[in-house]
Amino acid sequence: MGVAGTGKTTIGPLLAARLGVPYAEGDDFHPPANIAKMTAGTPLTDEDRWPWLDAIGGWAHGRAGLGGVVSSSALKRSYRDRLRAAAPGVVFVHLTGSRELIEDRMSHRQGHFMPTALLDSQFATLQPLERDEAGVAVDVSGTPEEITERAVNALAELSPTTR
Repeated sequence: MGVAGTGKTTIGPLLAARLGVPYAEGDDFHPPANIAKMTAGTPLTDEDRWPWLDAIGGWAHGRAGLGGVVSSSALKRSYRDRLRAAAPGVVFVHLTGSRELIEDRMSHRQGHFMPTALLDSQFATLQPLERDEAGVAVDVSGTPEEITERAVNALAELSPTTR
């Protein structure tokens, strides 16, 4: 989870490979209308997000007991609650970084529908993981391999009841 540009699409597959589980790209679960809105620079509403989150939750539910990694911004607690309702064992990896670092990364990526203009709305919407949510926060400075290593180590430190 995390705002656009934190590296979910880069780190997700690397983390899945390290954990030996499948990866699903969260953006692939968006209906075409959502992609059109974001491409036009229009932030999604909660009503836009519910079918997307339900589709991701369905995928995660299907991986229960098997493991998997799926990327999703999951910026609000209510979004994560909806994902947990579908897949109660889900654990979040919150990719975090400064606005400056993330904007710089977004300005250099090619072929993605999320414009940097929406970054402020993403940060304004972001509700970091709360103490009662199973998950870890991982800093996104450094190389993808370094970030993945931090994620693997942070997940390994979770108690067995929160994994």
